Amino acid sequence: MEPILPDGHPVPPGRSRARHDMMRARVRSVSGTSGGLYSRYARRYARLVTMPTSAPSPEASAPRQQGGTPTALADVTASDSTLRRFLHGLPGVDTVGLEARAASLGTRSIKTTAKAYAIDLAISMVDLTTLEGADTPGKVRALGAKAVHPDPTDRTTPTTAAVCVYPDMVAVAKEAVAGSGVKVASVATAFPAGRAALDVKLADVREAVAAGADEIDMVIDRGAFLAGRYMKVYDEIVAVKEACGTSARLKVIFETGELSTYDNIRRASWLGMLAGADFIKTSTGKVAVNATPANTLLMLEAVRDFRAQTGVQVGVKPAGGIRTSKDAVKFLVLVNETAGEDWLDNHWFRFGASSLLNDLLMQRQKLATGRYSGPDYVTVD
Repeated sequence: MEPILPDGHPVPPGRSRARHDMMRARVRSVSGTSGGLYSRYARRYARLVTMPTSAPSPEASAPRQQGGTPTALADVTASDSTLRRFLHGLPGVDTVGLEARAASLGTRSIKTTAKAYAIDLAISMVDLTTLEGADTPGKVRALGAKAVHPDPTDRTTPTTAAVCVYPDMVAVAKEAVAGSGVKVASVATAFPAGRAALDVKLADVREAVAAGADEIDMVIDRGAFLAGRYMKVYDEIVAVKEACGTSARLKVIFETGELSTYDNIRRASWLGMLAGADFIKTSTGKVAVNATPANTLLMLEAVRDFRAQTGVQVGVKPAGGIRTSKDAVKFLVLVNETAGEDWLDNHWFRFGASSLLNDLLMQRQKLATGRYSGPDYVTVD
């Protein structure tokens, strides 16, 4: 029987518990402390949230009322005007400070065994994705096989977190990963534009869930959000969450590249969490600007503060534009430094990517053999 960690997750194959704990500690150690910027942010946010020194206990976790909003913030969504006042009452984002903070964390480096642990962790967080009009059952089966055994020559390689496909491919993907623990995620709600009537969006979701989707990635109505129709966006997320039932987790995609400002990204993050999102996600990968360290840092701050206020933990998924192992490690440092160790798990943090996995595999092979195999030694998705 494989050893089990205190949080209930198994130690990765081929690794003793002592070695796992040692490498996890080394990953944590590169982050240091948040310093003055964190303190100034906490003071600015004090009127909205209480910053905890430790994670809330399960007993302290605030329940969500029907409709998705945690009971602690139920009055915020009582009407369109109260929701608007809350969202526009959030502190403005210090653009220079946010980008400087993200850049400084990107300079941290991880070496030797800690790097090996970080690469395995990143592999386990990948949502291996194909979202093309030319997708075929054969392509989805091949992607599923790769998710289950990313490196067929080394069975100690972790599986990816999930395979992400269109709703009509969910049944094929589900069959391809059966028995592996790999989740099947499906984009829905008229992805990627989100320009459809609500009943069409909900039918999209129900079709995917009925086919066996474990996770739903929905897109918000950016037009409604940018027009200030926050309650419309809130109500749609609540309706989609209800359509997911109890069997599928909901990821809410903001398309940060279209929201224009960091203030809007912060507002969208809180709006999504108030409506019941299990994850908040940066982007569809279909626009010019997708996940960046700065917008991901901002969303990590939001989930951290949301849990401090409500006791409800929400995941984060940066998607699009993360292509190298070096990039992935930078994002892991962001997670640990900003939200904390509780988010260093694929239940709470994901990478929406496809090409990233290949680079992670090549770097993993180099660490194991001392030789860089090159792109010809991994499959092309």
